Amino acid sequence: MKQLKRATDIALGINIFLFIIKAVVGVLSNSIAVISEALNSFTDILVSIGIKIAVKISKDKPDQKHQFGHNAAQPIAAFILAVFAFVVGINIVEESIKRLIEPRPIDPIPEVYIVLIVTIITKIILSRYQINVSRKYKSPAIKAASVDSINDVLASSIALIGFWGSAYNLEYFDSVAGIMVAMFIFKSGYEVGRENIDYLMGRSAPAEFDSELRKITMEIHGVKGINDLRSHFVGDKYHIEIHIEVDKDIPTSISHDIGNKVRQTLEELDEIQKVFVHVDPV
Repeated sequence: MKQLKRATDIALGINIFLFIIKAVVGVLSNSIAVISEALNSFTDILVSIGIKIAVKISKDKPDQKHQFGHNAAQPIAAFILAVFAFVVGINIVEESIKRLIEPRPIDPIPEVYIVLIVTIITKIILSRYQINVSRKYKSPAIKAASVDSINDVLASSIALIGFWGSAYNLEYFDSVAGIMVAMFIFKSGYEVGRENIDYLMGRSAPAEFDSELRKITMEIHGVKGINDLRSHFVGDKYHIEIHIEVDKDIPTSISHDIGNKVRQTLEELDEIQKVFVHVDPV
């Protein structure tokens, strides 16, 4: 939990810093590509705040109204932020097209190059850090942030090229770069939304994971077979329903213990929150 909180705090601090410096040089240079990058960083601030809140909520213990916990908080936050990214992207495209039709003078101040290069380097480092944290703690929200960070690297690179072109009196370069930055914002929103909609829709586990569960279960003493196995996401964790076969001649207490052993063993897996076991005597 502390590591997840630290990851969100680091991302929030970095995004606030990048937003401020990009907003300043964007206004001074009048570059739509750089202003778009500033808006992109502003969305990143909202993303960081949303993820910070979602991570905190998701770690709350189950209560009377949420008896299986609050794991859905992270995918819900990630999906909402994906929708917001689309709204920002549309606004950037609209302004870029206006400037493409009616170009505006741009002041090619050297500070823009410094800011965008700093952004690229910072986001590469941040993305690698977020990927490592998301893998270690199985956090969909932090993973979504890592996708956004690497897309920011590409978007800043496009903005850098666009500003460079505008410095040589190719004003349309800046507008085209603004549109391309918006495309990366769309891409980031789509990727995050596509992945988290599976959590919210209760997608079942892949066949490979089901096979692993069957293998683990069959290795438990007393399990004679498996006649049904179903799974679905609840938040970002799986709920599993499994029907095991046991010897019909053993006492009920022993078959009950076998079922409990199956439940406890499967619930030790990081991907699983809850297992429901049905015992069939054969």
